[in-house]
Amino acid sequence: HRGYYIRARAVDHCVQDFLLKTQSYPRTQILSLGAGFDSLYFRLKDIGLLHHTVVYEVDFPNVACQKAALIKRMKELSAMVGDTGGEGLGVITFSGEDYKLLGVDLSALSELERALEEAGLDNEIPTLFIAEVVLTYMENSRSDALIQWAAEHFSQACFLLYEQMHPEDPFGHVMQQHFSQLNSALHSLAQYPDCEAQRRRFFEKGWTECSVMDMNEFFTCCTPEDEQRRVQALEPFDEYEEWHLKCSHYFVLTASKGMAPSWTPLLSNMTVPHHDGPVRIAGTITAAVCAMHSEISGLRRYGHHSVLIKPNVILTTGGFGEEDGQHCRMRNFHVLIKYAGYWKAGCVKKENPDKRWDERLYHTVSCLSNSLALVVGGRTSPASAGLGMLWLNFPETCNASDPGDITVDLLSLQPAAEPAALRWRHSTTEVIFKGEKYLFLYGGRSAMEPVLGDWYFLHTQELSCTVIPVEGPVPESRHSHSACSWKGGVLIAGGLGAAEQPLGSVFFLRELEHGFQWQTVETHPPLIPRYSHTAHVHDGKLLLVGGVWFHSSSVPGITVLDLMTGLCLDYTINVEHLEWPLMLHNHSSVFLPDEKELLLIGGGGNCFSFGTHLNPKPVSLSLSNILTSH
Repeated sequence: HRGYYIRARAVDHCVQDFLLKTQSYPRTQILSLGAGFDSLYFRLKDIGLLHHTVVYEVDFPNVACQKAALIKRMKELSAMVGDTGGEGLGVITFSGEDYKLLGVDLSALSELERALEEAGLDNEIPTLFIAEVVLTYMENSRSDALIQWAAEHFSQACFLLYEQMHPEDPFGHVMQQHFSQLNSALHSLAQYPDCEAQRRRFFEKGWTECSVMDMNEFFTCCTPEDEQRRVQALEPFDEYEEWHLKCSHYFVLTASKGMAPSWTPLLSNMTVPHHDGPVRIAGTITAAVCAMHSEISGLRRYGHHSVLIKPNVILTTGGFGEEDGQHCRMRNFHVLIKYAGYWKAGCVKKENPDKRWDERLYHTVSCLSNSLALVVGGRTSPASAGLGMLWLNFPETCNASDPGDITVDLLSLQPAAEPAALRWRHSTTEVIFKGEKYLFLYGGRSAMEPVLGDWYFLHTQELSCTVIPVEGPVPESRHSHSACSWKGGVLIAGGLGAAEQPLGSVFFLRELEHGFQWQTVETHPPLIPRYSHTAHVHDGKLLLVGGVWFHSSSVPGITVLDLMTGLCLDYTINVEHLEWPLMLHNHSSVFLPDEKELLLIGGGGNCFSFGTHLNPKPVSLSLSNILTSH
């Protein structure tokens, strides 16, 4: 719903701004190109905004005829239009006092011009052209000609364009594939892949003013905060990554010429930290498909958790993905074992298969010994309460070459710490206080609270919550952040904050004599805000892997933060050896320090209209080049 909402919101915002700014003119007009079954005219009429404006809509003849028939059948609609009976004359399929519906192919420009003239379009009065995901389906030479014609033939003109961009990143590939499968290739993407290219296009075609922004920026800057909060609270929602990725792949553009004062509906009065210009790239890391002896589809998933339970043995639990040929919340556990240089994958046998695992997403798993791990939190549906804790029990020794040899026993828990565990998208990290081990449970969200900023210390023996004093500046609430153990404390980086905005802050919770203290870790250049990434610490360096950010000119690769100096270096991931778009959000990763190998498992999501996209195989990155001590 949000994906369609933001599109309608952007168009309404710009159209209403045009009507407001031109209300002193005796007459204005709106020309909607490829209008389809859009109800814009009826909405504007209903709220009384069309006092002196005529709306013209153009689409293919068969679409225009169907729409005209629909309006005539509905007495509420035909009464609103005030049917003047001038329809059925060639291309004009419906004619009302302030509404004209034309059946013409937009790519036949001279025919379009003739039809509009016949319908009464006046090229001397302020005119707003609307093209909402229309021009991209036309050949570029024809859409360019249309943009230029509008600038040349109308003395006071405004143009509103909404369509796709960024075809070449992983999400862009999935988006293009979706439209190709619908036999609706997006023609403008190759020539006009980003906001800057679209701006240049309009200037070159005769427009004198042009502003453009992606939909993340539009939602943040041009949507009032109370409206943002209203939308965010309307329905249970947990697809932040897909929402932000979709919004970074669509833009809204407004152009004008001959307007006094100039028309600038996208100038906002809000200042948002904007990361302009390209990310400075320190180098690239090549991704390779894992060398596997055996493969299973069970690692195609997102929102899961992977943990090293023994050297070279990785257990993956939960998430949403592919099981027995269908998409569902994952019931089975899977294991990856490295033996003689190869990875073997297998399904784990459950000791007590009748014990409910609750098929959870966005939980954490912490290894507390070589035979015991603790699962904390997670969810089924975002509308239901979070899930509590579970013990996972596995044998102390196992056959290193056989994934089928590993069994896991589930033990439900109802300890005193239960309220602490009713959350998801949180972190659970081992810390040490006075020589004793604790799990530091931080942040996340719950069914009631869209973002949490509280924390608990769980004593690992009794699993009871222990009160330990914490001083220093409290980090702002967040979920989908990363957390790593370091020097007995914990490093928290990034996350999604209260207003669904990515955060760029890094905090270190360090042990003092009588408790802990929050410290801000200064980074330079400043860390680009991100969330849904994973993280590891090695040799005084924090590695941030993937995630989602609003900096849409590139996708996050690996950021290396030197914890001694605060220096941040960004590395891109070279995916030329992969046969699919690598989605680096909602993934899990495991770092093998001896080989300096990073294993990426799963990742992807379930997008509104583009379907489910999952990384099909684990991917290996060798980090030895970037982690060598200088």
